[in-house]
Amino acid sequence: MKDRLYTAAKPTGRLTLGNYIGAVDNWLQMQEKYDSIFCVADLHSLTVEIDPKELKDNSYAVLANYLACGLDPNKCTLYYQSQIPAHTELCWLLDCVASMGEANRMTAYKEKAQEKKNVSVGLFNYPMLMAADILLYDAKYVPIGEDQRQHLELARNLAIRFNNKYGETFVVPTGVYQKVGAKVYNLQNPTKKMSKSDFDNSGNILLEDPIDVIKQKIKRAVTDSDSKIVYDPENKPGVSNLLSIYSVLTKKSMKECEKFFEGQNYGALKKEVTDAVVSTIEPIQQKFNYYMNNRDELEKIAKIGAEKIRKIAEEKVKLVKEKMGLIF
Repeated sequence: MKDRLYTAAKPTGRLTLGNYIGAVDNWLQMQEKYDSIFCVADLHSLTVEIDPKELKDNSYAVLANYLACGLDPNKCTLYYQSQIPAHTELCWLLDCVASMGEANRMTAYKEKAQEKKNVSVGLFNYPMLMAADILLYDAKYVPIGEDQRQHLELARNLAIRFNNKYGETFVVPTGVYQKVGAKVYNLQNPTKKMSKSDFDNSGNILLEDPIDVIKQKIKRAVTDSDSKIVYDPENKPGVSNLLSIYSVLTKKSMKECEKFFEGQNYGALKKEVTDAVVSTIEPIQQKFNYYMNNRDELEKIAKIGAEKIRKIAEEKVKLVKEKMGLIF
């Protein structure tokens, strides 16, 4: 029996090259190795202001991109978070196990709360829902970005605390972190992560961007006044970001990349990065357009995925309620 793996992405914006490199590309190997569950975390997207139509379109687009990038519903489970009520039910049960102190220490909440005039309870409670997402399916492994490491630690702590208090109930999950290319940075601000939630996408490469737009964005990418092409994130963040993208997409080590570009200029670097990005994204766009024009097929795939795992989720919640003394 394969170990279970769980991960998710919020449909708060369209997927970027950063999402592909840091997450989806790795999932393709993981769907072969593990009992993999890939979620479109539409409930999480409600923590920010978003138009209902935009949320719906984005939710279709995330699933379409999953499929276009190579996730296979015959090899993994694909579904929408909101289709499984057990997510929010377990979230409440875990709320009653978590402390205010540890919830208040969540860095992501503090940062996002500073940017908003009105902070929702949902934004504060986001980490508990994320913990519920993971623990609901007894996931042993969770592919995750560095920015979510603290949230995963909370999920681990809640699982251990619950197990100690009520008896063995949850699998304590382990994070899976990618090293090179794990975080792709904004082309215009290479100290900031490339994010699908940005309002200004001039420095982000979206998987749905027209090819000509992608070429222009890479051509205008910030570098520095030097001319040496080496991987040095601290002193040469722009060049290092381009090298990371090239390294991951061409499957070359960073040493091989540096040797390849030795003696060349930034124009040559940008041309090679452009070729690598375009050859990766073009076939994805063709499949993406097919699925977005056949949304009934997306709905069918998500429905099958939800039905496949609903019983697992419901059985877990039932067990948790029984352990906590609730009459089921």
